[in-house]
Amino acid sequence: MSNKLWLVTGGSGFIGSHIAQALVKQGQKVRILDNLSTGKLEHMAGFRDQVEFIRGDVRAFEDCQKAAAGVDVVIHQAAIRSVPKSVDRPVESHEANATGTLHMLIAAKEAGVKRFVYASSSSVYGDAKKFPQKEEHRPQPVSPYACSKLAGEHYAMLFTKTFGLETVSLRYFNVFGPRQDPESLYSAVIPKFMEQAYLGKPLEVHWDGKQSRDFTHIDNVVSANLLAAKTGKGLGETFNVANGKTYSLLDVIRVIEKIMGKKLEKNFHPKRAGDVRKTYADISRAKRLLGYRPVMNFENGLRDTWDYFVHTYFQRKAGNHFETAAAQS
Repeated sequence: MSNKLWLVTGGSGFIGSHIAQALVKQGQKVRILDNLSTGKLEHMAGFRDQVEFIRGDVRAFEDCQKAAAGVDVVIHQAAIRSVPKSVDRPVESHEANATGTLHMLIAAKEAGVKRFVYASSSSVYGDAKKFPQKEEHRPQPVSPYACSKLAGEHYAMLFTKTFGLETVSLRYFNVFGPRQDPESLYSAVIPKFMEQAYLGKPLEVHWDGKQSRDFTHIDNVVSANLLAAKTGKGLGETFNVANGKTYSLLDVIRVIEKIMGKKLEKNFHPKRAGDVRKTYADISRAKRLLGYRPVMNFENGLRDTWDYFVHTYFQRKAGNHFETAAAQS
């Protein structure tokens, strides 16, 4: 991979920070644009001095222009990534995800960016009835978040066909791994379960726990982005990024119980608005055109994530609590 200037929007977030770190390890020049609304500077702790950081917002076009200047490749991760939050605050979700993506595409085109990789979502498929889900299946979004992500896909495709900007869109399936935040009201299920298990609390399960997801470890997502950034095939197109298998929430709990060596208490709650019954991806297209292969499977990915929470996240949290208590004493 020749030395280029890469812009990672949302680069201090869960997914973006892993991509930025991987690029730094490969000796690439990296610029990060993030408003730190959900991203954290601590996510960049191991490589902060090796990247250029711009605090800005994709909803502000001037910030996008500043960030895109001189860039070769844009990896666009910045988004409000939550179905429940989009139901509560649909305009905010649209502005960040759809309008923000349009801003970045325009800024990239104006700056002469060569490649634009867009982070979409499996949520665009909606409550699908046909599996595995293929890219050619008709999208049927059931949340504002899904609608906003689908709009971004269409904008990316448009910019390839109309303006010649090389774009690749990646539909992420239920990403999990180290640095995922368990504390937000809108957090994903795996970090929530792990925090509850670690603290000895009952696991709070929405619906019956039999709903299943094609859970995808962060290492697979990083790999897919790097492949999409260099492919000569599938420009202007969309690809599923997943593990290619589906697991229920009860399966997740069973693995956590296996890791901990004990049974966990569960509380069941009604289904949340916008939730779907199942996600399960066909990844043959990404394999064929991008050369994508999952590098981390489900159970090993859960073990890797558990190790992070036990040895890094909760240790850091305990240290912060100690420092806060000392400052207040």
